[in-house]
Amino acid sequence: MRVAGSELVLGGQRSGKSRRAEQLAQAWLAGDAGHRASFVVTAHGGDEEMQSRIERHRADRAERLPGAATVEAPRALAEAIAAHSRADTLIVVDCLTLWLANLHPLDESGIAQETDRLADAVAQAAGPVVLVSNEIGLGVVPMGREVRAYVDALGRINQALAAVCERVTLVAAGLPLVLKGSL
Repeated sequence: MRVAGSELVLGGQRSGKSRRAEQLAQAWLAGDAGHRASFVVTAHGGDEEMQSRIERHRADRAERLPGAATVEAPRALAEAIAAHSRADTLIVVDCLTLWLANLHPLDESGIAQETDRLADAVAQAAGPVVLVSNEIGLGVVPMGREVRAYVDALGRINQALAAVCERVTLVAAGLPLVLKGSL
């Protein structure tokens, strides 16, 4: 598995997108003894069920990728990438979907500014960056105004990051489909 300079991994909930990101990190780490991996996570445990998910993800990552660092950055993704990017370090951001939720109550303009800052950070990163995001715009148009605004904003974020990433992969049922670039 070839690791791209930057990759956006899209998919639905439980599609295998985070697993794909972990596989890319495993391939990166196996490629050279000097390689490192850092996971920049955006989730925060707002309730008991979410805290359980976070703990499960943390334990699974520790088992599959021992030695990988974890950086918590629920809002400051551009800064986290800039601070941790090194030529020998692959950064995995998991996930943009929760990051957008954490940006509330920013308006459309504020979200666009944060997205531009993130896209610039990815484009300027010294090492490889893998971004994980949900593709939630494939279904029916949501009934509520706030939900429609969220779906629209995530669609714009995904498009902006896809434009700067070397490779874009859609994951469905655990299977990667390359939309941009090559495997």
